[in-house]
Amino acid sequence: MNSNKYILNFKEILKILPHRYPFLLIDRILDFKEFQYLKALKNCTISEPFFRGHFIEEPIFPGVLIIEAMAQAAAILIFKSIGELNINKLYYFVGVENTRFKKIVVPGDQIFIEVIFLEFKKNFIKFKNFAIVNKKNVCKSTIIFYKKNIFS
Repeated sequence: MNSNKYILNFKEILKILPHRYPFLLIDRILDFKEFQYLKALKNCTISEPFFRGHFIEEPIFPGVLIIEAMAQAAAILIFKSIGELNINKLYYFVGVENTRFKKIVVPGDQIFIEVIFLEFKKNFIKFKNFAIVNKKNVCKSTIIFYKKNIFS
């Protein structure tokens, strides 16, 4: 295992995740340590399409997309820890537990996402996740991935 501080920019993220605008929700990786943690950034701009309808008078970043951003950050940590993509072994986002929303997120906010590796048991990987805006926790959740060999 290699322990290093590293930054992934938007172009490098595009090489890892299959998501594209408007569903790519990670703008930058600020730091990570393989099999331990990852810190990511999501910039919330008024030009994002969901703000036009959620809600018109008071646009709010949808909670379900905060969870998706956490899952995308966790997927990047899986990739950076393993070191390669193997099309024969896929990691599926299969669950969330103990999710709590503490504050709303609005256009102009920056969401700092912290992903902490919890456990790898059988074919399940669990991560504890936090979404932070202005040094305040806006959401916490446990996210679960399932590793499946598609040719087994």
